[in-house]
Amino acid sequence: MVRIQGLGAPDTLEDERIVNITRSTLLGLALVVIVTSACTQTTGGKETPLYLRNGNYPLQIGLYDLYRTKQADVVMLGNSITFGVDWNELLGRTSIVNRGIPSDITEGFLHRLDYVYKLHPRLCFVMAGINDLYADVNLEIVFQNYRSIIDQLLAHQIKPIVQSTLYVSTKWKRYEAKNLEVEHLNQLLKALADDRNLPFIDLNALMSNGRLLREDLTYDGVHLNARGYALWGAEVEQVLQHNGL
Repeated sequence: MVRIQGLGAPDTLEDERIVNITRSTLLGLALVVIVTSACTQTTGGKETPLYLRNGNYPLQIGLYDLYRTKQADVVMLGNSITFGVDWNELLGRTSIVNRGIPSDITEGFLHRLDYVYKLHPRLCFVMAGINDLYADVNLEIVFQNYRSIIDQLLAHQIKPIVQSTLYVSTKWKRYEAKNLEVEHLNQLLKALADDRNLPFIDLNALMSNGRLLREDLTYDGVHLNARGYALWGAEVEQVLQHNGL
């Protein structure tokens, strides 16, 4: 069984336990735990795509359709790690929109880019990949999806900011093998950013100890705590200022 967690970067982690994440409704933090079967699911005789087996996906898409924001300078596109902080509050700004969906994978990103385009942002920070890898999506497919996300943003005159996929800590099963895949994915992402002449934020250079997420920056081995977001926010702020924002 693949367990898709409500507020988790490794939202499809095959772990014997489900980490309960507390999330206040008003501040972005409510108790949500979603358990999804990895067995083939069908709708009308067709297999349900993996990204749609995540109950967070239709919930957030429905909210996006209600939100009244028409324009934002910056969109934060990601999974639960991106979702887990109020970026405007963190950076003292007013024109950042959070489009992180807990448990989302790169295929899901590709199917919701319209919700980025409609905001006409100048910059879109992208973090993705850990959920795909823990769902055992082939690394080459993950990279192809990521590359397509980047190129589609560029085609809409939106500058992508490529961010490294974070390592997990020893608290997660298969951490050694998965962190090797993370390392390989990040090598591909760095090369992609260089090829497209785009910024690459290497968060692992700040947040890892060897090939492991630092325990002092996380509360469960993958999701960041306040210290982790402080480091990430400082990197984002530098990029914003460099781009005149």
